[in-house]
Amino acid sequence: MSITVKHISKSYGDLNALKDISFDVKEGELFGLIGPDGAGKTTLFRILTTLLIANKGIATIAGLDVLTDYKSIRKGVGYMPGKFSLYQDLTVEENLNFFATIFGTTISENYDLIKEIYVQIEPFKTRRAGKLSGGMKQKLALCCALIHKPKVLFLDEPTTGVDPVSRKEFWEMLKRLQQKGITILVSTPYMDEAALCDRIALIQNGKILEINSPNEIVKKYPKTLYNLSANNMYKLIESLKSYKHQYSVYPFGEFVHYTDNRNNFNLEELQFYLEAKEHTNITIKIAQPTIEDVFMELAK
Repeated sequence: MSITVKHISKSYGDLNALKDISFDVKEGELFGLIGPDGAGKTTLFRILTTLLIANKGIATIAGLDVLTDYKSIRKGVGYMPGKFSLYQDLTVEENLNFFATIFGTTISENYDLIKEIYVQIEPFKTRRAGKLSGGMKQKLALCCALIHKPKVLFLDEPTTGVDPVSRKEFWEMLKRLQQKGITILVSTPYMDEAALCDRIALIQNGKILEINSPNEIVKKYPKTLYNLSANNMYKLIESLKSYKHQYSVYPFGEFVHYTDNRNNFNLEELQFYLEAKEHTNITIKIAQPTIEDVFMELAK
């Protein structure tokens, strides 16, 4: 295994940030840690990159222990933290040269690894990093994390606050890096990005809820899911929450996702109930569950 985590726990005073976390990431795998802000993703990344010490448990990176082999691990991994942490007063080229020098290498030595990414920001190589757009900062940070040719790449919420086009481009870059044999552990609060990973771990309040491939996780959704809409969506949600047979109700894009607590769902009865509540333009259709739906179910 490239990454092994066994019974990791971490507390800050009375706050239990991580609670008995265990999973492994195979060599060459693109593994996603999926959960909202405050779930414990960043704390776990800092432990795995030797920046924090866990209260309990053990973790290894490419066979190296995060406590006893931290110097070797730091040389062999790339880390892109969630907050842009490059030197904003240095230019694009100066930042890249700086990180290459720290790791005892040069841009030219590992240029093939970053070429596809760097060519997109090379026209701005004399621009200060602080003056770059969000998407360009993201690409520069990834280049700096890759310049020493790491075996394992840690990316903590790399697409947060980035426009949809840049997000798509970024994931395409990750797939190409994976093809070069780099093991990638990425965290994200975006459930739609989970489907782009080989396997994912759903995390909430410091606990792992489920680990599997995206397809297998979706298959585990236990109920029939329905898309509902009406003339007044806010009022629709309130009405559904008051319905005696409701099991779950939450907004989902232009619809409300609804599940019933009965085995034999009665569509006509629900339609009549909503009409009695003076709703109009009511639509009720079966929906395909998503990873977000599974997360909402597991987090209940």
